[in-house]
Amino acid sequence: MYRDHNCGELRESDIDTSVTLSGWVQKVRDKGFVTWVDIRDRYGITQLVFDEDRTSSKLIAQARDLGREYVIQITGTVIERASKNPKIPTGNIEVLVKELSVLNESKTPPFTIENETDGGEDLRMKYRYLDIRRNPVKNNLIFRSKVTMEVRKYLSEHGFIEVETPYLIKSTPEGARDFVVPSRMNEGQFYALPQSPQTFKQLLMVGGMDKYFQIVKCFRDEDLRADRQPEFTQIDCEMAFVEQEDILIAFEGLTKYLLKEINGIEIDTFPRITFDQAMKRFGNDKPDIRFGMEFGELNAVAQHKEFNVFNSADLVVGIAIPGGATYTRKEIDALVDWVRRPQVGAKGMVYVKCNEDGSFKSSVDKFYDQEDLAQWAEITGAKPGDLICVLSGDANTTRTQLSALRMEMAQRLGLRNPKEFAPLWVIDFPLLELDEETGNYHAMHHPFTSPKPGQMELLETDPGAVRANAYDLVLNGNEIGGGSIRIHDKDMQSTMFKHLGFTPEEAKAQFGFLMDAFQYGAPPHGGIAFGLDRLVSILGGQETIRDFIAFPKNNSGRDVMIDAPAPIDEGQLKELHLVLDIKS
Repeated sequence: MYRDHNCGELRESDIDTSVTLSGWVQKVRDKGFVTWVDIRDRYGITQLVFDEDRTSSKLIAQARDLGREYVIQITGTVIERASKNPKIPTGNIEVLVKELSVLNESKTPPFTIENETDGGEDLRMKYRYLDIRRNPVKNNLIFRSKVTMEVRKYLSEHGFIEVETPYLIKSTPEGARDFVVPSRMNEGQFYALPQSPQTFKQLLMVGGMDKYFQIVKCFRDEDLRADRQPEFTQIDCEMAFVEQEDILIAFEGLTKYLLKEINGIEIDTFPRITFDQAMKRFGNDKPDIRFGMEFGELNAVAQHKEFNVFNSADLVVGIAIPGGATYTRKEIDALVDWVRRPQVGAKGMVYVKCNEDGSFKSSVDKFYDQEDLAQWAEITGAKPGDLICVLSGDANTTRTQLSALRMEMAQRLGLRNPKEFAPLWVIDFPLLELDEETGNYHAMHHPFTSPKPGQMELLETDPGAVRANAYDLVLNGNEIGGGSIRIHDKDMQSTMFKHLGFTPEEAKAQFGFLMDAFQYGAPPHGGIAFGLDRLVSILGGQETIRDFIAFPKNNSGRDVMIDAPAPIDEGQLKELHLVLDIKS
């Protein structure tokens, strides 16, 4: 056998035991009369010792010739370590080596395989198989496995059945672009990779499965952002004979379970706010509620005071920065520059210092007296010592800009503690969004989302006012899950398609299979999908999902390790009917 123990399990109780270990060479330290080698595997590090008094000269020479990341096997005796290392579990022992075999040599790695490495992100992604040997990445993947196992355990114990759905499906307009796969056997026709198993899980409810889940890979060919992957993993769930409250209770349960089992934290309450409240109070639909700095709308007290910037604005809104009154003019100017950056896009910022003596000093003292500014402080919740930051302009744009400032200041002030968890349900989303370029409405979530009870008739008169029977679960300012109660009636689904601009023929061509299924007794049903990558990263105290994915893509959607995507040869293209055979 290659090993009878791993490199992380030997203790003082194993002293005088003969052991066989296998692993990678972490480090070689040669002091002339004694040579130490650290051997590493997934489980830890054990120190090996070769000395002139107890080891043959041939074996010592072998040890000195070892390079970093050589794969070796040793047999030896566990002895007490003279200079103990309390930083590692095996630090009280070492192994006096009797036999050494090199199982495979290694080139010198392009970066050090240690917790703190000298390799940049691009280099480590190119050699991801080496990066996985480092404890931070290895432990993240083990952590992801633990979360996944707990999800399966919880859902299985609560009556959910895991069902696999197809990866080669029909292209449907769900929002983002599909990745398409040409069919060799069906000339000119294409499969698509699923953006989600949405229609299949609805069909499983028609099929009577009642409670379904799947930990499933999904694909979206969309413009990438810094922390978004073209392929991602969902915890996909659906339930029959449920209303919104049933879904929220069921998946509060899953979230509470994960927080307790994974993080040792018990959370009793999951606050709920509507989409409109979230936008008004925090400027976005996934607010971080670990800290305050809620928006205060100032139109009533800031307009009609001869300050035209505010008078011409759709919205005047501010937040109170804790302790910000101590900021120097230079620091405040830097904040103004920050909100003016193209990524934020504000034209400027008004500020008010709330002095400890109860007085106020603002950048608009020419237009507003102390009584006016006291009203601003009351509305924004500012206390003596705080700084009020005010933006104005178009309502939606201004809220987005102030939300960015709120999150930035929370980060700077250390208010986003990764060990603190604050879940929140956001409910009552708009059913439809207006595309300002085309003037057409499209589904905010997807075309199968049900409107709130009693609001279907509003589709004819005021489509933008219709609220969806939809909900998002937010954790620490990140959407970790979202879902809805689905339409289960063929006529209602046909009406929805009509308002989304589908002709009856287009609806039948795209979703005829689902409409047909609804004619055979579709039960009321709804569900939710969690983003596993995001959920795992937050539970792990981080917000970069790539660190929890074994082989991630870079910001351009490329796998730099295997160099994909890549061209394929002309013969394959011809087989797939993607190029013409000129000779034929």
